[in-house]
This record gives sequence, C-alpha cells and structure tokens, in this order.
Amino acid sequence: MIKFEKFFKSIGIKKCQIVLDFGCGSGNYTIPVAKIVGANGLVYAVDKDKNILNKLKSRAESEGLKNIKIINTGGGTKIKLDDKSVDVVLLYDVFHDYYFYYDERKILLSEIYRISKPNALVSVYPTHMELEKVKGELEKIGFHFVGKCVGKFIHHNDIEEGFVLNFRSV
Repeated sequence: MIKFEKFFKSIGIKKCQIVLDFGCGSGNYTIPVAKIVGANGLVYAVDKDKNILNKLKSRAESEGLKNIKIINTGGGTKIKLDDKSVDVVLLYDVFHDYYFYYDERKILLSEIYRISKPNALVSVYPTHMELEKVKGELEKIGFHFVGKCVGKFIHHNDIEEGFVLNFRSV
C-alpha cells in the first residue's frame, strides 16, 4: 500500500487540523490524513454507503485512530457541519458528472464553501472531468486556484499516476 502521508503533508495538511473527506469510501485517504492531524485534529469521513463506512470504522479501530467521525450522507449534498468549521476538504474521485449533475455539484460546492474556514484548502482529484471545467466550477463559487500537484492515487482499486487541483477559500 502506498504511504499517502508524505503527499498530504506536501499539499498542506498538518497537525490539529479539521478535515472533511467527502466521498471517503473505505478510508484510503481518511486513514493517512487522520494520522497526520493527530489526536488534536479531526477527520470527518463522509460517504453515502453504510457498508463501506462500517469497513472504515473497523479500519480506524484496528489502527487505534479515535479522531475520525463517520457521517452517512445517504447520497445527498448537504453537509451537516457548522459554518467555517473545516480547514481542509478532500474531493477525491467524487467530483464528476457520474455522481453529481451540475446543479448538485453547485449545491455541494456551496456547502463546502460555507463550512470552509478562511484560507481553507480544497483539494480535488478530478478523475472524470476536464481540468478547466473543474477549475471553472470551483472558481465560480469563490475558491481560488493555487496549483496542481502530481502523485499516486487509488482509482477503481488500482494505483495510478494522477494529479490534484488545490484551491483556497477566501
């Protein structure tokens, strides 16, 4: 298994932060991020699949991680977190037409903007959308593009080279 901690640290994730991993699946990114933010940080692991969230819960328990809060969305775009409460948002392999139509993505991005602290990092792994389309949709909501980072990621249970687009909130 790839060690993602180094990559996540390189994009700016650090101790004591509050992170939202939206569409977390079984926790391939949630677990390493929880290790980085440590006991004084928190990772909200959000997904629509109850069974997968149960697997993540078991993984977290087996690794002794107590800083992961699991949230089942039931497939919706509303995020039940307080305004300006999150330092980092991960949208890895979930931000595309397959899961959310344009109007749903717009609602999701508005929710992410609402819960993001000033200067929060929003990192998007855009596996099924054109780079300019992703940039345009995030910038329209008010996020500022800060760069692209290349790395190895998990896509359909395979390790592949890819990139993330990183944005900051105002």
